[in-house]
Amino acid sequence: MKLLKQNIRLIAMIVCALFIALIGYGAFSISTQGQRWFSSSANTYLRRAKRNVQPGNIVDRNNILLATTNAQGKRVYSSDPDIRKAVVHAVGDDVNNIAYGAESFMANYMYAFNESYPELLVQALKGEKRRGNDIKLLIDSALSKRAYSLFPKGKSGALIVMNYRTGEVLALQSYPSYDPMNLSQADKDNPLKPFWNRATMWSSAPGSVFKVVTLASALKNIPDAQAKMYECLGALVVEDTTITDANDAMHGMLNLRKALAVSCNITFARVAMELGDATLQKTSSDFGVGDYFLFSDMVVQNSAYPSVNRSLKELAWTGPGQSKLQLTPMHMALIASAIANDGVMMEPRLLLDVTNNAGISRYQFYGKEYKRVMQKQDADIIADYMQEAARSGTATASAVSGLKIAGKTGSAQIDAQDQTNSWYIGFIDDARYPYAVCVAIEDAGSGGSVAAPIAGQLFKYLSGK
Repeated sequence: MKLLKQNIRLIAMIVCALFIALIGYGAFSISTQGQRWFSSSANTYLRRAKRNVQPGNIVDRNNILLATTNAQGKRVYSSDPDIRKAVVHAVGDDVNNIAYGAESFMANYMYAFNESYPELLVQALKGEKRRGNDIKLLIDSALSKRAYSLFPKGKSGALIVMNYRTGEVLALQSYPSYDPMNLSQADKDNPLKPFWNRATMWSSAPGSVFKVVTLASALKNIPDAQAKMYECLGALVVEDTTITDANDAMHGMLNLRKALAVSCNITFARVAMELGDATLQKTSSDFGVGDYFLFSDMVVQNSAYPSVNRSLKELAWTGPGQSKLQLTPMHMALIASAIANDGVMMEPRLLLDVTNNAGISRYQFYGKEYKRVMQKQDADIIADYMQEAARSGTATASAVSGLKIAGKTGSAQIDAQDQTNSWYIGFIDDARYPYAVCVAIEDAGSGGSVAAPIAGQLFKYLSGK
């Protein structure tokens, strides 16, 4: 009998512990993922409630109207079709073709689900259809339109512009795009998937833009890394693979500064093997690779460092940004921003302000540090090397007279493509223009000839040069 009581007591304690754990997990999940759940198309409560609320307006950071509801109750977007196509992946549309655009992801604000009960009662007593809050986004529609005009027609990819000091996202674009007010069957049938946000959801080997992470690992873990010399004879045989450089270039003896400027695959393959897989993976983790991203204003696909079949040749290819690495354009923009911001990665933000019908602010933007990815002295060294790449290396097409541009190009080789994916990350090293850019264009050619010139034009626009 005594043993039975003990067992009952033990079971009761286990049940209580599980119940408390369930409550704790539920509270944690709501606090971290509540926005994702609320905006989900599976949320039937949200679908029903929308019928009784007129959604608020959406404007850009300069109060340019991006979305509103007309007198007939229909959701309409910017009067400029180019702006509509340039911002649709940030704004979304009224039927949620874009999974996490502001129209769906910020529905709790836009449909005033965050209003207090007294405010809801006052609106109910008026007998009028309830109106949601107005949303001001951090994106710049004029900048977005300019970026849209620069991207190669018929290509898929992504483009991001952000303030590296604050995390403000000024442009968030995915290609191909579409017009939310003139949606065609061709858009729906397009195999390049215009509804898919490649800026935040497409993950791929980033190629040589990842060399900044390998470089950061070398600066931290290899003694006197800046003074060390490496040999490039045009080919490096590792097991059954041969690592070469673009156009079979032979760079001779070079240090890491020169290797980053000319984007020497052989040098960074040697560096990766010198570091070892565990060390390079640890540095990648420091930069957020493998993190479960839970950002306030957007959903970003998690990046991944390869973990299976880690032979020496796979490690060697990881150093130059190949192998099975998987990073999104948004993550590469964050990495560029962290280098520019003295080693601190800011959380990417899209929401600037929320205002209700009475003109009362319900939310105001604040910058939020995501994590420190490296020490300032290492960030300064990498920024200096990237400036050399923009002055005399593969990133010269992004240079702008009168500005200190730091850039890194990438040409990622993906199986079954006619051409490489063209990548570029970079920033303006100037407190007046604290902007970082990531450009990724699928199946387009080299980063230096395709992505870098686009970044250069954006830098000119951002600085007024």
